[in-house]
Amino acid sequence: MLLSACRTEFEKIRTSNDPEIVYTKAMAYYDEGEYLKAQTLFELVLNSFRGSAKAEELAFKYAYCHYFQSSFVLASHYFESFSNTYASSARREEADYLNAYSNYLLSPSFRLDQQYTLKAIELFQIFINTYPNSERVASANELIIELRKKLEQKEFEKGKLYYDLKNYSSAVHSFENLLKDFPETDNAEEVRFLILKSAFLLAENSFYEKQEERYEEALSKFNDFKKKFPSSNYNAEAREMVNQSRAKIKTLSK
Repeated sequence: MLLSACRTEFEKIRTSNDPEIVYTKAMAYYDEGEYLKAQTLFELVLNSFRGSAKAEELAFKYAYCHYFQSSFVLASHYFESFSNTYASSARREEADYLNAYSNYLLSPSFRLDQQYTLKAIELFQIFINTYPNSERVASANELIIELRKKLEQKEFEKGKLYYDLKNYSSAVHSFENLLKDFPETDNAEEVRFLILKSAFLLAENSFYEKQEERYEEALSKFNDFKKKFPSSNYNAEAREMVNQSRAKIKTLSK
């Protein structure tokens, strides 16, 4: 009976055709955490209060209704719309941050498409540039680092997949792209070793006409590796590949 009464009250307000009553009750529902009901009522009066003193708060809380219900695609859209509509609002900084953060929350496992990851990074960077003195800048920077780690992991796993499939040319290309795009990586030693090993295995599995050139390329990769990591735990295996490469080059050049 109580649930029925609550529904009756909500329906009575929803169908009242009185914007002030709907607005007041929508705000009450919002404050009580009844975000779906608040959203439903907000939608009835958004146009009624457009251009009024109440419009800004209404639009801001409407965006938050979607956010609190984990509808992050819509939350991002409405926070962005708020920022564009109320460019001088004191709430704009918060809206811009939540636009970026909604995309962060949409960012999936590294194994999936990274559209939202890239968008979140872009929006956080815009936020940092726009509000350099904001107390949210530290958080935005931390989240960018986290998101970039995810992109880095995706690139690393792509390189490993090429390596496991014995597509060594693509493995070299993928690992080198990783170093170019993520120079701060903590896995640089392993990545450079895998570049060397992929280059060596590419030479080993090449047609005769290509082998000498590719063994030379493997030696070049070794020099890059040794220069960066002279005391690497991979040195013994790397040195063995170098010795084999030099022996092959000597044989092939005869």
